[in-house]
Parts: sequence; structure tokens; C-alpha cells
Amino acid sequence: MQSQSEFSGRTALVTGAASGIGAATARWLDACGIGELILVDLDRPALDQLGLSCKFRPLGGDVSDPALWKLLERELTRLDYAVLNAGIATNGEITELDIASWRKTMAVNLDGMFLSLRTALRAMKKASSGAVVLTASVSGIKAAAGTAAYSASKAATIQLAKVAAAEAAKYGVRVNAIAPGGVDTGIWDRAEWFAPLVEQHGGRAEALAAMAKDATPLGRFASADEVAAQIGFLLSDVAATITGTCLVSDGGVSL
Repeated sequence: MQSQSEFSGRTALVTGAASGIGAATARWLDACGIGELILVDLDRPALDQLGLSCKFRPLGGDVSDPALWKLLERELTRLDYAVLNAGIATNGEITELDIASWRKTMAVNLDGMFLSLRTALRAMKKASSGAVVLTASVSGIKAAAGTAAYSASKAATIQLAKVAAAEAAKYGVRVNAIAPGGVDTGIWDRAEWFAPLVEQHGGRAEALAAMAKDATPLGRFASADEVAAQIGFLLSDVAATITGTCLVSDGGVSL
């Protein structure tokens, strides 16, 4: 964990903050002494249940809605860190994928990423400092059948981070991406195929362990807390010379 003094009195934005990696990152920043958190998620009530001790401002809304970011920009007085994590997962082979599903994925994962990134960079440009992390995925690096929309959106996220890093360096702002592989979050529970797997293996943890053993060279998935700490590293002063990179945290899947 980083020194509390590094984050003390500073402000961070976290999108997709109600669960999974976003919630874990909010808690990590809170534990590191962050001064204030601005939390964005569709599930507004869940933001109040994170158990945070720091000052926080919960915002319920769709990250792909320009009005949300227009409102925040108008009221934002300071921003030191941004963790742009909101996203959705979709499946389907290209020949079976309908345009509505494709557009919804791009709206949240790419339009939402652009809008939140633009807001963060505008605020940080005024202060001539800041650090941003975009949540991508190993799916944006390694192709897998049935993931066309999701993978395309995450590959674009990685490139967006690189372009943003090139543009923002001149005013002292760092931008990086992180590409997790399998992570133990609630996203698995929403997949129709997961329930039979849980039943087959006799429990959720056992099902995830079996999946990880087959899917990753390290034989395990990450926890949300582990990914949050890696995001925290990219935000921190320890990573002061790191920008425009994508930290791949996939247990070796992309090897």
C-alpha cells in the first residue's frame, strides 16, 4: 500500500464504482487516505454501501450520457486522479451479433470512456498534474471467439489511453491502461452459462478455480483487491515515469 500522505487531501474519480474492480479501487484509495472520492455508477444506492470513511460524492448515471459529464465538469473544482472503469461484457459471434448489442457495448465501453476521460483531462490540464487509469482487458490484446464487441471496445480503450498519454504529457498528466484477465467479481454471476458450472463443481469458488486452472498458466484468477492495488500503483508517485503503457495482469493468458 502506498503512503497515506501521497493521497491525503486529493480528489479521485472512479467510474463503475458500485461493484467489482471499481468498488475495490474506491476502498483502496480510501484506505490510502484519499481526501475525496467522486463515484459514478448506474446503481446509485450501492455507492452508499461501500463502507467508506472518506468524503465521497455519489453520482448515479450512465457514463455514455454526455449530460452527466457536462454537469460534473461544471461543478468540478479539483481532480488529481481518475480511474475510468465502467463497462459491460457482451458475448456473441460476429455472424449472430445484432447491431443493437454492438452499439450498446460501444456506447458504454468506448463512448463512456471517451466522455469520462475528456472530463478528467480537462480538469487536470488546468492544474498541470494528475494521473489516469483506464480499465481495459486482456480481451483487447488476445483474440477469443465470441467476444467481438467487447474485445474491440477494449482494444480501442488501450489505444485511447496511449493517445491521451501523448497529448497530456505536455501538461504533466500521466495516462495508463490496465488489462486484467479473469477477475473474481459479480460479472460471472450474471452470465447464463455460469450457474450450471457452479452446480457442476459444487460451489462458486470451486467453479472459478476450475475455470482458472484451465484458462491461465498461473492457474488462478485475480481478486478485485489485487487489481485495485495495481491500479493504485499506476496512480502513485512510484509510477511517476510511467505513461502510455498497458499493464497486463492476466495470469499469463496472453503469453
